[in-house]
Amino acid sequence: MSSQFTNQVPFKDRIILAIESSCDDTAAAIIKNGKVICNMVANQAIHEQYGGVVPELAGRAHQQHLIPLVTSALETSGISKKDLSAVAFTKGPGLIGSLMVGCSFAKSMAQSLNIPLIGVNHMQAHVLAHFIDEPTPAFPFLCLTVSGGHTQLTLVKNYFDFETIGKTIDDAAGEAFDKSAKLLGLPYPGGPLIDKHAKMGNPLSFEFPISDLPEFDYSFSGLKTAILYFLRKEIANNPHFISENLADLCASIQHSIVKQLLKKLKKAAIQFNCKELALAGGVSANSALRTQLTALCQANEWKAFIPAFEYCTDNAGMVAKTADILYQEGLFETLETTPFARL
Repeated sequence: MSSQFTNQVPFKDRIILAIESSCDDTAAAIIKNGKVICNMVANQAIHEQYGGVVPELAGRAHQQHLIPLVTSALETSGISKKDLSAVAFTKGPGLIGSLMVGCSFAKSMAQSLNIPLIGVNHMQAHVLAHFIDEPTPAFPFLCLTVSGGHTQLTLVKNYFDFETIGKTIDDAAGEAFDKSAKLLGLPYPGGPLIDKHAKMGNPLSFEFPISDLPEFDYSFSGLKTAILYFLRKEIANNPHFISENLADLCASIQHSIVKQLLKKLKKAAIQFNCKELALAGGVSANSALRTQLTALCQANEWKAFIPAFEYCTDNAGMVAKTADILYQEGLFETLETTPFARL
């Protein structure tokens, strides 16, 4: 990456505006000298009625939310536009229409202020969210990134050297949660609802399969299919089966997903002799996953790192932190840059 901007004289303070628009949440954050001082998100409730994210509606909503959100972030932080050192945006991966809204806005603002433009990889930002607050992991560490669109296991050697050692070959873990919730008749997004109901259920009530792929890859499509056929069979005998067993079903489904996630993570930690394990992505907000990772690390005398809830789901704070690191390395974009759905 290079920069075509001329206004790169040293700033008294390093202040970056960051924009996140990879999916259905519009987010803006301000980071000052490495510290996130404002992190705002505008959610899009419209997708609930469709049972999932509608890309065209998401793009339109970003257009509606972005300017008011950025204005609010600047005002809340007490930052003027002329104080900004750079503007950052999520370059990908994500929904291309949503990414284009954030990219176009960031390019226009950077050009008008004659300041650098910084493109951020969404997946890298999820991992580097661990450096927003103390304590932070030491390199190298293993990071399990789990969300609605991604599930991958990464060996993080430094800020810029990531080695993906495992990933899902089909559905992501978050997708498995949401699709299972839909089979249970729960509204979208269903993952948090499964977590809620699971707290009142027995995770060993029902046994669902766990894939056993070689090395560190994941698969959740078989679990989804097994749940579908299991529910069909039970409902045929008892139409009220789901309502009568909802808590136990949620607990059992959650148990299967979490068990598979941590099984591979533990295997990788042993093979790579890595004693620092981290969670990232929206599913890292799941209470069972957080609790069981902590227990796993305590049992093996490893260290567990989990971001604060506000930095788990899609947010601009993680984009801001990543942008701050890129800024200090002089890694900027030109106005010819474009977003990528698969980055």
